[in-house]
Amino acid sequence: MKNEKLDESEFFNIRQEIVSKWPTLNEVNLQEAINYHKGIPREKNLFDLISDAKKRGATIIYPRGGVALVDDQIKLLLHLQNYGGADYLPTTVDSYTRNESFDSARKGIEQSIKNGRSRLNGFPVVNHGVSGCRKIIEAIEVPAMLLPGTPSPCTAAEIAFGGGYTGLLGGGISDTIRFTKKMPLNEGIQNYQYVDRLVSYYGERGVKIHREHTGFLTGTLIPPAIAISIIVLDCLLAAKQGVKQYSLGIGQNLNIVQDVAALKTVPLICTKYLHRFGIEDMELPVGLHQWMGAFPPNEAEAVSVICLAAMIGLLGNATHMTTKTSHEAIGIPSLESNAFGLRTTKKIIKLLGNFSYPSDPRVDEEMYWIKREAESILDRVLEIGDGDPAVGANRGFEAGILDVPWAPNLCVANKVLPARDSSGAVRYLDTGDLPFPKDIKEFHLSKLKERAKKENTEVDIDLAIHDVTDIARSIIN
Repeated sequence: MKNEKLDESEFFNIRQEIVSKWPTLNEVNLQEAINYHKGIPREKNLFDLISDAKKRGATIIYPRGGVALVDDQIKLLLHLQNYGGADYLPTTVDSYTRNESFDSARKGIEQSIKNGRSRLNGFPVVNHGVSGCRKIIEAIEVPAMLLPGTPSPCTAAEIAFGGGYTGLLGGGISDTIRFTKKMPLNEGIQNYQYVDRLVSYYGERGVKIHREHTGFLTGTLIPPAIAISIIVLDCLLAAKQGVKQYSLGIGQNLNIVQDVAALKTVPLICTKYLHRFGIEDMELPVGLHQWMGAFPPNEAEAVSVICLAAMIGLLGNATHMTTKTSHEAIGIPSLESNAFGLRTTKKIIKLLGNFSYPSDPRVDEEMYWIKREAESILDRVLEIGDGDPAVGANRGFEAGILDVPWAPNLCVANKVLPARDSSGAVRYLDTGDLPFPKDIKEFHLSKLKERAKKENTEVDIDLAIHDVTDIARSIIN
């Protein structure tokens, strides 16, 4: 397992196995797909949309969403486009497709037709094939992005790109450690090496495809430096395969100062390590994923979370933002609630206008600590990986030098525990085996002691447990 670009011979050998997994995959003719993409208007290319937004300093938005049938997916996306004002549109993949259980997805499609409503929690992109995807792309007026939500995205990517999608969300390290229990990290990394090589294959032939990282990881409280470390490693892996635009997707913790600091710090650190590897031609937009943790069931309280989330994205100069809905605590959001979340976010962006976060020493201090922590992790990971981020990631998780709170994968030590300080910023209750110097550990402990003193409590695991669901608690009993 190494960070080496797949040559075309290796690429096509792997591809032969991938396209044999389900009949629709044989529909993908790469040259025909490239020709199809070249006929798509520029305003429907996500790479160009995000590049333009970055140049303008704008913040554009999109939601999540996927249902079982093509016509229903079109109905959903048109509603999000026309009534939600989405700047680009999602297609979230269903759980069966994420696990390449295509026969189960087929049954889900049949049940959905029979019952008159979606019986899947996403869009079975592989089953619907290239023709289904193109029907969607041709029905909408803005770009579309695939959200596979899996460390096994190769089949979904083949169909989606063949069908006209111009963006894909995910990362080999991040998606393996947060979505699976037993998948070896090597396997997830190799899968995304293929996807990123597929992106560059299209790119080398004039078709630009956007890639975005999922820095929100487990959707709980993630210290920014941990998220940024994994973003950088996945970015280095994508860059090696020839990806030219890679969004650095930060998951927020709903603390204005710390979240803004994270948004400002991530491109600086990523650029530094790309340059170290001799890569200077990669575009790095910054994305924000609105709060990925538990939402309050009360709709008014849920809307307040979305409003704060939107404000943070704008203040942190995020190029794009992934929105949430006021029905997150209830279940899969309806198309109406999804559009509601979009419009809420869009209105906050309009109200704030061109306002930018003024110079703030608190943000500067957070950036200082985040930068030191992330670089401590990254330098040690690259050291034990002999300069190879793929090798370093594997060895790093084995040694606990890389660690992610509440991650399900068995390769993760799960020794790190986060908790909020009295300001709401996320600190380390336990740093586990992260390679931090003494002063970093003391800084975090001192912040947690300040909170404990104010609340007349102890600095212990109860803080961490309490904070996982604190945002979801109602303000009125």
